[in-house]
Amino acid sequence: MKIDKGPRTAGERKRDVLGRLERETDVWVASADGAGVPYLVPLWFAWDGADVWLATRPGNPTGRNLSAGRRARLALGDTRDVVLIDGEVEVFSARDVPSAGAEVFAGKHGWDPRSEQAVYAYYRVRPVVVQAWCEVRELPKRTLMRDGAWLV
Repeated sequence: MKIDKGPRTAGERKRDVLGRLERETDVWVASADGAGVPYLVPLWFAWDGADVWLATRPGNPTGRNLSAGRRARLALGDTRDVVLIDGEVEVFSARDVPSAGAEVFAGKHGWDPRSEQAVYAYYRVRPVVVQAWCEVRELPKRTLMRDGAWLV
């Protein structure tokens, strides 16, 4: 039987978000094309302590949308334990990616897209808004970051 401790504090939620960014493997990536048609896919990701790093083929819908729109919404968790990150996207070719970003990605997944024969690009997502909540009781204070600055 799970004992309900009530809503987490903002500090506890921030700590939980940072822990999930370190340990989880996949993130849902939402982007949109020029007509506003949404596209949602799961991708591997890596967190470098400040930014989320993604790698995918630049010609697929997610790669095209992230390159053109320069915005993404990332989601972790299920409907009872949610993390949403709205971020600004910077795109790098495998040749031009900062080594620190590529290394954190390769270190987490044991796969380095720079070594592939197929063309991959890297996408650095800089968080602008971060929200986290467990069920409805945490909805009122779900925003933990606004305008790229942690509120807690």
